[in-house]
Amino acid sequence: MENRTARLTVLIDPKKKATFEELCALDDVNASQKVRQMIREFIEDRLGENWRNDVFK
Repeated sequence: MENRTARLTVLIDPKKKATFEELCALDDVNASQKVRQMIREFIEDRLGENWRNDVFK
């Protein structure tokens, strides 16, 4: 089970941030949701489809 208590701070160019947020809005997600999705996909690419079994022991 995911526990959303950790914070990840990322420094990004303001114009890139604004563009990212606009593109997220087109997909009807906020920036945090999209970043969490990208992280999950990155982990799955590296560890395979059953990565949750290893990560959430």
